[in-house]
Amino acid sequence: MIKYVTVGAEVTESTINVTSLVVPAMRNVQTALKKAGLDQKIKVSSTHALSILSRSFPPSAGALDSKYAYFLSPLLQFLAQTQSPFMVNVYPYYAYRDNPRKVSLDYALFRPNDGVIDPNTGLVYTNMFDAQLDALFFALEALNFRSLRVMVTETGWPSKGGSKEPAATPDNAVTYIGNLVRHVINNTGTPSRPGQEIDTYIFAVFNENRKPGLESERNWGLFYPDETKVYNVDISGTGLPYVATGGNLTSVDGTSWCVASPSAKESDLQKALDWACGSGNVDCSPIQPGQPCYEPDNLASHASYAFNNYYQKNGASSVACNFGGTGNITTINPSYESCVYTTSRNGTANTTSTPSSSGVDSIASFSWLIGWVTTLFLVHLLTILKWL
Repeated sequence: MIKYVTVGAEVTESTINVTSLVVPAMRNVQTALKKAGLDQKIKVSSTHALSILSRSFPPSAGALDSKYAYFLSPLLQFLAQTQSPFMVNVYPYYAYRDNPRKVSLDYALFRPNDGVIDPNTGLVYTNMFDAQLDALFFALEALNFRSLRVMVTETGWPSKGGSKEPAATPDNAVTYIGNLVRHVINNTGTPSRPGQEIDTYIFAVFNENRKPGLESERNWGLFYPDETKVYNVDISGTGLPYVATGGNLTSVDGTSWCVASPSAKESDLQKALDWACGSGNVDCSPIQPGQPCYEPDNLASHASYAFNNYYQKNGASSVACNFGGTGNITTINPSYESCVYTTSRNGTANTTSTPSSSGVDSIASFSWLIGWVTTLFLVHLLTILKWL
């Protein structure tokens, strides 16, 4: 079933300026779909490179490039009117490749890391994917398009590269894709949009062995052209996170927790607990009366549970246990009786809930990966406008 039609792909990256033709073509396609009675079932949009942003760091300062205003203004209005998604291609690989001194590989691959704090919002980012998406969310919000849905139409990691592309390896590709799937199907959202479902499509199904350019350009696929696998990766999203195999793995293998500091002031601890259970998107139901972690009924105990929940959900990195200086990392398991403090090993931040059907649906929704062309119909319509 076709659900989307894209008019052009990354047109702002083309050496031939055809941006002025995109929105008129989108309107033509929308008119044709409406005549066929399909406008409510098939949405029309256009995919964009992340370079459509003139500024992406910190994420809260994200801004669309003003030089494309003549093109983006009518496009955004069209998307809002038709309730179609803003489509963007997100590639943390390029952010790391082009600036490895400032972007850590762990940050790009969803692996545990120290994280990055947005100085304007205080939001903690533990991966580049979320930071790039939030930069776009903030950019759209600045133009009063906060409600516009965003879809990631391409993201991936190359399994092979040239001498100047050392990060393009099968191991890194497996790590990125595996951790991406876990991140997306759990509807983790982003720090600024916690819990928001973000449709995401992996690039690509096949390697393109005849594609020009750098070696990596030919090696983004899950399969070779002869349909054999390039590498094995879990796309169910139910396995453990893909992590580094060397170095200090204290927070990687599930042996560290985050608890309230015994020296923290009660007023600071209360503020931190309120934030964790509110903006931090922590499920604090287990510390409510009658629940397994309510007793002992004191601020330090409740804060410890909430802090650890947030810490584990955000990569078990030191920055995710800061809480304004009120959190401490410990290697002593704080669990007691029926109150279980989660770790990155068990992969959940809720001790009381059971898997829901929506979780199963999310896993199933990713199983069509290889057949993605049936749900996302990428058509370069600019080349066939004469037939519309």
